[in-house]
Amino acid sequence: MIIGIIGKANVGKSTFFNAATELAVPAANYPFTTVEPNVGVAYARVKCVCREFGVQDNPVHSICIDGNRFIPVKLVDVAGLVPGAHAGKGLGNKFLDDARQADALVHVVDASGSTDSAGKSVPAGAGDPMFDVQFVEEEFDLWMSAIVSRDWSKTAREAENQGQKLEQMLAKRFSGLAIPEHLISATVHESGLGLKKPTQWTEDEIRRFCHMLRVKSKPFVVAANKADLPTADANIEKMKKAGLAVVQCASEAEAMLKKASKKGMLHYLPGDNSFDVKPNVALNDAQKKALDIVKALIEKYGSTGVQEAINIACFKLLHLVAVYPVEDEFKLADKKGNVLPDVRLLPEGSTAKDLAGTVHADLAKGFLYAVDARTKQRIGADHKLKNGDVIKIVSAASRG
Repeated sequence: MIIGIIGKANVGKSTFFNAATELAVPAANYPFTTVEPNVGVAYARVKCVCREFGVQDNPVHSICIDGNRFIPVKLVDVAGLVPGAHAGKGLGNKFLDDARQADALVHVVDASGSTDSAGKSVPAGAGDPMFDVQFVEEEFDLWMSAIVSRDWSKTAREAENQGQKLEQMLAKRFSGLAIPEHLISATVHESGLGLKKPTQWTEDEIRRFCHMLRVKSKPFVVAANKADLPTADANIEKMKKAGLAVVQCASEAEAMLKKASKKGMLHYLPGDNSFDVKPNVALNDAQKKALDIVKALIEKYGSTGVQEAINIACFKLLHLVAVYPVEDEFKLADKKGNVLPDVRLLPEGSTAKDLAGTVHADLAKGFLYAVDARTKQRIGADHKLKNGDVIKIVSAASRG
């Protein structure tokens, strides 16, 4: 799974990326600092099942701290966008090419309104974050429309003559965007365009179809960055009233808390609604002042917003569930004795056989049955999994 970090230039995308991944990439106050995509690992946070089962877990591919499981997800921070990107303006083609594989998007905006449409600094409040949201969506829609429209009449006519299904033809067009055919099919149905011959689709209809498909296939949450600045509140309220999924965000505050925690100065977990200075840690006046500002911000918003944005992308936009595969349903361990060694993020509605496939293709191919570690009952291949399930897979392949 890939989460893309998008937005116009100079809104704090790289700072958000740094805060989410703890990697150091260039972050400066000028447009196009990010040219090549930065790829890192962020973490979705869920309540671990270790305390429910009363076990001390030993994760191999994730992290458990204080009963909270942090599950790695791929994060890609791509080049900033400017109006006209779909036509190649700025780094537009580069941006859209880098963002196409994302399953969900975190759209970082400058909630303080201190950058113009090109990403240049302006007095706080002079910029309009709502415009930023709208133009980025529009550029994506126009880019997708251009993919569909290219030689559309000729391709549609050939498809009709050959009796090719519309969904298959569109799936070929969008093959590079990681869009499943079932989403294309659902969009064709909901748009009503399935009732028309493809050769009769108008430009406006293609544009409307691409908008609907983009909303389904590339859902996004707005990270209202620089929320700690005075001019941000009114803009955030405006975005919420427009029905956008918005998270108040202060990426620099998150980065500061993580660094202080790493140095052993604080007890803080990403996504916490508070932090504590560790005993016997002496802070200087500047550190105290900085932490007081961050504390006030967290009390106002509930968190710095960075972890919340990642979690919304995973669990509200993509509707993922966390499932723990084990090889011993009694000890909840793998062959090496690691307790609750792994956790997989799967789409809601995934089955026991789907889980087997994420572990190894051969396990799914030879699937016999699974065992629910809570009930110790056998479950079949089509059994739908729930968040927090602990599952043993029994396969002909695993029996050697």
